[in-house]
This record gives sequence, structure tokens and C-alpha cells, in this order.
Amino acid sequence: MKIQDSISNEFDAFSKNYTNDMIGVVPYYLELMSCFTKSLPNSFNPKTILDVGCGNGNVTASLLKSFPNAEYTLLDASQEMLNLCAKRFKNSAVSCVKSYFQEFTFKANTYNLIVAGFSLHHCNSEDKKSIFKKIYKALKKEGVFMCSDLMISKNNPAHSSLVEKWHTFVLNTFPDGEKWQWLMDHYTEFDKPDNLDEQLRWLKSAGFSSIETTIHEKYWAHFKAIKN
Repeated sequence: MKIQDSISNEFDAFSKNYTNDMIGVVPYYLELMSCFTKSLPNSFNPKTILDVGCGNGNVTASLLKSFPNAEYTLLDASQEMLNLCAKRFKNSAVSCVKSYFQEFTFKANTYNLIVAGFSLHHCNSEDKKSIFKKIYKALKKEGVFMCSDLMISKNNPAHSSLVEKWHTFVLNTFPDGEKWQWLMDHYTEFDKPDNLDEQLRWLKSAGFSSIETTIHEKYWAHFKAIKN
């Protein structure tokens, strides 16, 4: 298995077995995905939802169970992923937009809920800072931004230990080593994770004041930030 020459092509190829592969290569994937519904504020009833880096639509699918009448905008750079979403949600109020995050126009005061499931690690630090600010402005008052991801910089002294544990986890599901090699090639080429504490500071700098976290083994994390 070889990686592709761009992130959009990479996920076009990755789309075929996306959910099973994510469960097998991402520790705590299902637990962190469940946070998108479990950690929402009581009586929260969003009417407009933006899924940033929607992939095959797993986050949207979970939200639809709770908010079937909301309007959803699904954003991704992979056309194949968007094609899957269009078929998967053909009977719901879902619009698909092909774009990189940095190029997408986040319209001010538009969304009640913005979610990002294992997607923002493809953005570098400066892009994340910029996107957090855009997300804050795009949310309506009392709007919520939620993100699940790996949150540790490659320069963090604990990174090598994290990779060792990650390796063990992946080999438990894919023992031939091919999936791990592909994952590390992808990780080296395309992924730019940042430490959780740094991202929390960037959220505060963007304007968010109410922030909560759910953390597994320090680095597999979910945060919820509310625009007060």
C-alpha cells in the first residue's frame, strides 16, 4: 500500500474501508467519536451544523440520530468521501462542499455547531490558529465547536513513546505490518498534530472562554468549546 501524492487523493483511496480502518489504526476512535453527542450541552438543539473534514460522514451520522431536522454542511477535500456522504445522507438536509479547510469561506454567525473528527491534524499550527478564529466567528451565540483528534506535537519529548504504543495497537489488528507502514508514511507526509495545551490556548485566543476536554492516554483527545 503506497500513499498518494496529495491529501485529497490519499483519502480518495482511503475511502473504501474508512470506518474499519479508522477503528483499527486510531486508538479510542469509537470513544472519541461518541463525544460528539455525549458531551453536548443539555437541551442543545442545533439547527445548522458544519462538519469540517467530514470523511465518510461518521460524525454527521451520529449527530443525525439526535438532530434529524438540522441542516448539515459537510466539508472535505476528497471527492470520493463526499460521494459516499451524498449517498449515505440522500434523505437528509445535507450539502457537500469540496474544499480544503484553509480555502473554505466560514460565513459569520451561521452555525450552531461545528465539528471536526480526526481532520484538523492535517493543518499546521498557523492554519489551526487561523481556522479556530474563523470557526469562532462562524458560530452563532452559544454555538459549540467540538474536535476529536491526536493532540501531540511531533517535537514533544513523549512523541516517540506514543508512537511505540500506537505501533503495538495497530499490529494487534493488522499483524502483517503493511497497514502500519502505510500509516507512518501517511503520518510523516501529511499529518501535523499539535499539543493539546497549545490548542487550548489558541481556542482562548480565538475568543472561546468555556472549554472542556476528554482525554485518553494524554494525547488522544476531544475538546468542546462554546461561544458565550
